[in-house]
Amino acid sequence: MKSIYQVKYKPTIKRASILKMNKVWLLLSAVAIFASSCKKTDYLNINAADRPALAAHISFVNARPVNVGIQFWAYTTQVTKTAVAINTKSDYLDTQFGDVQINFTEGTNTSYKASRQFGNSATFTSTGGPNGPIANYYHTVFAVKNTKATADSLILFYDDLSAPASGKAKVRFVNLAPGSANVDFGVTGQTALFTNTAYGRAGGSVLSGSGLNTWSLGPFVAVDAGTVNFSVTQTADHSAVSITVDKLQNVTLTAGKIYTIYINGTPGSSAIGATILTHN
Repeated sequence: MKSIYQVKYKPTIKRASILKMNKVWLLLSAVAIFASSCKKTDYLNINAADRPALAAHISFVNARPVNVGIQFWAYTTQVTKTAVAINTKSDYLDTQFGDVQINFTEGTNTSYKASRQFGNSATFTSTGGPNGPIANYYHTVFAVKNTKATADSLILFYDDLSAPASGKAKVRFVNLAPGSANVDFGVTGQTALFTNTAYGRAGGSVLSGSGLNTWSLGPFVAVDAGTVNFSVTQTADHSAVSITVDKLQNVTLTAGKIYTIYINGTPGSSAIGATILTHN
């Protein structure tokens, strides 16, 4: 009779089989983990509830010389929830991007005062307008009077909100005074920051091509922070443009801040006002 110490244990499952099964379970676990992690960023799954939403960020400005608040819409969706008063702006609001029709209504009226399709042109042209809002990028849309003040219109600008250099602010100039002559803009006593800016244009923009200043991209320039006086002069003879409500004197520019300065008014009238907007 064999001693119990002499009886050898014979496993019913071979060691190789166990190792093989372990490898299979490890592989299945890795696949499960990978699938779980991919689910959160599966942009091909149109039903993915946790997929990040994409939107353009747009600040809406009421630059019409009419003292009535307005609401902005993307197609039939109202984007602003509070009426935008004359010469004020909304915060940056999430708005449809790409090919989109932007409209605005006046007061409590529900009929559109003006509509414009952005993004329906493959190139930047004065008639086709700029390309549409870009997802996850920042923009400003102005409601304005057209050159003859017979109707309202909309203009879109792209906002470069990258921080200026240390000790600097960034400034953009837009001519929204319909019927006005082309103008130069800058700090009094210094070389003009922007020259020959026509109505409906941002200083430094161009109407064709593929550069960063194309059409209504609205470039900003860096200026020294501090208290400055700005001037607006006619390009043709450098005569001063009279600003009725002059907000361009003793302007404090804060380092790191980004500003848009625009002039607006009514055709045939010498009443031209200036407004300063802060983007950040």
